[in-house]
Amino acid sequence: MYAVVRRYEGITDPAEAGRRVKEEFISLVRSIPGFVAYYWVDAGGGVMVSTSVFEDEAGAEESSKRAADFVRDRLASLYPNPPQVTAGEVVASG
Repeated sequence: MYAVVRRYEGITDPAEAGRRVKEEFISLVRSIPGFVAYYWVDAGGGVMVSTSVFEDEAGAEESSKRAADFVRDRLASLYPNPPQVTAGEVVASG
């Protein structure tokens, strides 16, 4: 399995960002082959974190592409800063 974690800082309206992710983005990420799970976390203070898990690296890479496109097209006004992206193979889970 592969995971991608994206940390967004400076979110101007966390409630609206969460609504758009829930109503619009989750269906996009679920449609990627190899999808396992997706989580969107409000860490407070304008920080939000997403975690995407896929069966293979190709799915994880596609999720990063779709996330970048979605932020550019639907969330640019709420996300003033590019995310910090960390991706890699899952080596342990519970």
